[in-house]
Parts: sequence; structure tokens; C-alpha cells
Amino acid sequence: MIAIPPASEPSARAFYVDILGLSEIPKPESLCGRGGLWLSTGSLDVHLGIDQDFHPARKAHIALQLDDLDRIKCRLNTFGYQVGPVECELPGFERFYVSDPFGNRIELMQSL
Repeated sequence: MIAIPPASEPSARAFYVDILGLSEIPKPESLCGRGGLWLSTGSLDVHLGIDQDFHPARKAHIALQLDDLDRIKCRLNTFGYQVGPVECELPGFERFYVSDPFGNRIELMQSL
């Protein structure tokens, strides 16, 4: 789960669905009143949950493995997101970090 601030679902959709390409999946009816979003990569579900006392996760993060990292990097740059270098190399992967609209750290990677 990734925490997001209250009433931030539109910004979350724009980043995670429109830019990164994750799919939004329906939440169970019993959880809809809590806000947030459920997303899927096809093999992994990511839950974005509303936190009334939100603080961004600047170190703890998820890592998403993508097929076309260069395309996503270009999309992020087009929409004004700054991609950051990694602190150390990970053999077999190209990767970088980006902050979502709320300051949460996200690692994006592609197998070489």
C-alpha cells in the first residue's frame, strides 16, 4: 500500500494510470467509502490508501518493473516529473527513482 493525502485520487490517477500505465481495478463495495484507488500491473496489485495524517514515503518505496523504461522516462519528463539517479547499480537492470505527485518515492526498473 502507498499512502496518499485525502481527496487526491484525480492526481493519483493522472500519475499512476495515465503516465505509468497501471490499470485501475474496482475496489470492493465495502471499501469504496474510504477513498483511494486500487491499481494493477497485471501481475501485482498496488493499493493507494487515504491517510488523514499523510506524510510522503521518501525512502521506503515500491519498485515496478517495466518493459519500456525509456518511454516512461520521456512521459514523466513531458509531464514535469524529475527522474533521479540510483545510489548504486543493480546488475541486470536499468532503473531510476521518481516521486509521485505526493512526494512518495517510486523506483522504476527494466531488465537488461
